[in-house]
Amino acid sequence: MSEEILYEENPSMFKNEPITFIVFVLLIVVGIGVVFLLIWYLKTKATKLTVTNSMVTLEKGLLSKEHSELYIDTIRTVKVKQSFFNRIFGVGSLQFYTAGDSPEVVVNGMPDPHKIREIIKSSQR
Repeated sequence: MSEEILYEENPSMFKNEPITFIVFVLLIVVGIGVVFLLIWYLKTKATKLTVTNSMVTLEKGLLSKEHSELYIDTIRTVKVKQSFFNRIFGVGSLQFYTAGDSPEVVVNGMPDPHKIREIIKSSQR
């Protein structure tokens, strides 16, 4: 069976931290806001969550890389955490559990986290 990408996305900047985004934009007047926005942008673009029909992969980093992968069949629980503002903007944190009490993979600020959870649940059947 070939790998089929079901979901691939980077964390959201504005939707995940709207107040921080507005503060950084206001700091552009002072001159340091551009630096903060650039660093934040690079951090979000350097993180990518990919869900295929058999695997969940999280890649982090620009210069040094961290690569985590979980087989969908081994995922026991997908926990979605959303604050009030996260729910309004449709983003959230995802925690993937296989065995044990601590999550193996955690990713923050993902758009439409319930869709990701549903994709994984439907791929397990």
